[in-house]
Amino acid sequence: MNSQPKIDPGSADVAPLDGQGPIGGLKRWLSSAGLLFWLCVVLPTGLATLYFGLLASDVYISESRFVVRSPKKPSVTGVGMLLETAGFSNGSDEMRAAQGFISSRDALRALDADGLARRAWSNDGIFILNRFDPFGIDGSFEDLFLYYGDKVEVDFDSETGIATMMVRAYTAQDAQVIDRRLLERAEALVNQLNDRSRGDLVRYAEREVTEAQAVARKAALALAAYRNSAGVIDPERQATVQLQMISKLQDELIGARMQLVQLTAAAPENPQIPLLKLRVSGLQKAIAEQMQGVAGGNGSLSAAAAQYQRLQLEREFADRQLAASLVTLQDARNEARRQRAYVERVAQPSRPDDAMEPRRLRGIFSTLIAGLVAWGVLSMLLAGVREHKD
Repeated sequence: MNSQPKIDPGSADVAPLDGQGPIGGLKRWLSSAGLLFWLCVVLPTGLATLYFGLLASDVYISESRFVVRSPKKPSVTGVGMLLETAGFSNGSDEMRAAQGFISSRDALRALDADGLARRAWSNDGIFILNRFDPFGIDGSFEDLFLYYGDKVEVDFDSETGIATMMVRAYTAQDAQVIDRRLLERAEALVNQLNDRSRGDLVRYAEREVTEAQAVARKAALALAAYRNSAGVIDPERQATVQLQMISKLQDELIGARMQLVQLTAAAPENPQIPLLKLRVSGLQKAIAEQMQGVAGGNGSLSAAAAQYQRLQLEREFADRQLAASLVTLQDARNEARRQRAYVERVAQPSRPDDAMEPRRLRGIFSTLIAGLVAWGVLSMLLAGVREHKD
């Protein structure tokens, strides 16, 4: 019989059997994992490592913060109360308008007026999968707007009234320049809204004054025409004068009658008696005529007073309206001299000194974990299918 060599179990030179070490176990595990593991885990993780590690372009983020101040509107809590101590509050309407403008096509059109957006987001130094219109096939404005929506965002905090704008670009300078230009455009929009509001306010007040002047002029002309046609200046004053005259005539009539009675009783043949009778008759006729002018028919002062009072009231009301509209116009002009709302920069557009995106390690590990989850779920499903078949 052939003798077999004895191996000392305690010897350190004993080599493990083939396939029994950690590396061998890993190889067996990988081989047993099959194609599904390679497709779900190994391949995506490898591609993610290649992309995030070598290919993906650095993304720089410029951030700015601003608030729209308004001297009119009440403020809220937090920073809004601090702003109120300076006599201002948050102009939420103008802020919403600025936020909507930054996210609009008009903002992109203004930004790209000199080709800044296309140069910043589609130059050859950017990885082909990251830049805009990588193959130069479809560089339309609408496609650029969709790309713009991913690179520019504005968040508004209703509690503090502060808006935060973040701009992503592939160089720090481009991110800062784009951020600064959009902020300037937002300021110009708020100023434009101010100018329009002030102009509308003054124009409305001036139109009210013009209309009030026309009404006052018409009322004054109507009153003057009635005075000319009726031949009266002020029926009430004229009636007062005539009543005073009637009172004097009545006093004279009473005196003449008393004298006539006395003469008739003392000397019936006195030649002055016919003269006194004639005087009494004349005084009665004069009193009747004066009374007819004060409270007689259609031509009397009492008939003219009603129409005169109506026209006088219309004129006074028109004059009050005109005075009120002139005060409103002056207030509108004073308000127009003030800047009702303006953009206050809380933080200037920053110039990043390091790329904040992509987050490379997180991207690789996220891909790995997602692949493992997918592989585990699919493995269990396939095992269940095989068990069902068996």
